[in-house]
Amino acid sequence: MVVYSFIFFLLLFVLIGVSSSFKSKGNNDDYLLAGSSIPPWLAALSAIATNNSGYMFIGMIGYTYMSGLQSIWLMIGWIFGDYVMGSFVHKRLREVTEKQNILSFGGLIAKWQSGSDFRKLRMLVGVITFVFLGVYAAAQFKAGSKALHVLFGWDYSTGAIIGAIIVFLYCLSGGIRASIWTDAAQSFVMIIAMSMLFYIGISEMGGISGYIAKLDAVAPGYLSVTPTGLDISGPTGVFLFILGWVFGGFGVIGQPHIMVRFMTVDDSKNINRTRAYYYLWYIAFYAATIGVGLTARLILPEVANFDAELALPLMSQKILPEILIGVVLAGIFSATMSTADSQVLSCSAAFTRDIAPSKSSSIIVTKLATAGVTIMALLIALFGSKNVFELVLMSWSILSAAFGPILFLLAINKKVSETTGIVMVVSGVLATVGWKYAGLGGTIYEVAPGIVMGLIAYFVLSQTKLNQVGKLADA
Repeated sequence: MVVYSFIFFLLLFVLIGVSSSFKSKGNNDDYLLAGSSIPPWLAALSAIATNNSGYMFIGMIGYTYMSGLQSIWLMIGWIFGDYVMGSFVHKRLREVTEKQNILSFGGLIAKWQSGSDFRKLRMLVGVITFVFLGVYAAAQFKAGSKALHVLFGWDYSTGAIIGAIIVFLYCLSGGIRASIWTDAAQSFVMIIAMSMLFYIGISEMGGISGYIAKLDAVAPGYLSVTPTGLDISGPTGVFLFILGWVFGGFGVIGQPHIMVRFMTVDDSKNINRTRAYYYLWYIAFYAATIGVGLTARLILPEVANFDAELALPLMSQKILPEILIGVVLAGIFSATMSTADSQVLSCSAAFTRDIAPSKSSSIIVTKLATAGVTIMALLIALFGSKNVFELVLMSWSILSAAFGPILFLLAINKKVSETTGIVMVVSGVLATVGWKYAGLGGTIYEVAPGIVMGLIAYFVLSQTKLNQVGKLADA
C-alpha cells in the first residue's frame, strides 16, 4: 500500500507539472521565465520550495534530530540574512529583468547597468552556474535514489533514473512554470504532513508538558539554544557560528535557481507582496521542520544505528497510516526533483544565453540543452566518485560568494566595471574554497569569508587605476 500510494501521489505531482504545458506559449521567454506572469503567492511558495526542499526535509531535520534546539540559530540567521539582502535586491532584480528583457542570471549581472553588456563576465557567470548547479542537480538525483533504496530496497540507479525522467518531463512540457506549479503543490502537502507529524508526536508523548519533559531528558543541553561542538569556545565561537549562518542567508541572492523565481513575478509592483508571502511561509516551514526533528528524536530514539537524514520518512512510516506515508514519501521525492529541475533549467539558460549565445536560439535549442544537462547530471549521479559529491557541499557557498556581492552592489547602484566584476567573482570563489580546505569551516561557515573577500576586492579595486582602466575598457 505504501508503494502504491507513493507512486500514485508522485504521478499526481508529475501531472500537475505536465499540465502547465497548456499555458505554454512555446518561446524562450515563457520556457525560462514563464513570461514573467506568475502571481506573487505562487512565486513565493516556489522560491521557498526550491530554496529549502532537500535541505529542510533531509539535512535540517537530521541536524535538529542530533543537535537539539540549538538548530534554531540556523533558522534565525538564515532568514535574517536572506531578508536583509532581499530588501535591497528583489525589487530591483525584477525591474532590471523587464527593462533589459533578460532570460538568464548571467545576463542579469552583465546587463544590469544601463548600456552595459559585459560578455566576459557573463560567460564567467554562465560557466560557474553551469558547473556548480549541474553538480547540485546530480546531488538531488543521488539523494532521491538513496531515499528510495533505504525505504523500498530499490537499486540506487532506479531512483536517479526515475528522477531524471520526471525532471525532463517537467522541463519538456512547461519549463519553469511546470517547476513552479509542482513546487506549490509539494509545499502545501509537506507543510500539512509535517504539522500532522508534529501534532501526533506530541499526542503520543502525553501532551505538551510530557513532550517537553521527554525532550529535556534526551541529553544534557538538548533543549538549550547555546551552540555546542564549535572550534572556538565561548561567546566568540557562538557569535561566529551565528554570523556564519547570517552570511548563509546573505548568499541566497547568489543562487540563480532561486532568484529566477523573483524574475518571474507578474509585476515589479507586486514584489513586496511576494516577499510577505515568502518570509511568512519561510518561517512556518522552518518552524515545522525543527518541530519534526525534535519529535523524531523521541519517536526514533535509536541514535547509534540510525541515519538522522532519514528521520522524516522513517517517522512517517512509524506513526502514519500507509496511504499518508506514501504522500509524505512522494512529497519528499518530488521536492528533490522540483529543485533539480530548477537547477537544470538555470543551467540550460546559462548555456544557451551566456556561454554559447546565439541570436537565432530557438525553444528547440533550449530544450535540447535541457536534455543534455539532465543526462549529464544523471551520469554524475550514477557514476560520480565520492569526491564529486564532496564538491556538492561547496556548491551553495561558491555560488553565494561568486554572485552575492556583485549583485548586492549593483542593487544599491554602485558602478562595477567588467574587470572589477570578474576579480570579485574569482576572489569570492577562491576564498570560499581555500577556507573550506584549510579546515576552517568549523570556525565560521565558509560562505562568510567568500562574500567578504568579494566585497574587499571591489573596495580595493574601486580605489586603484585598475578599476579606472576597466571602466574605460567597458566604455
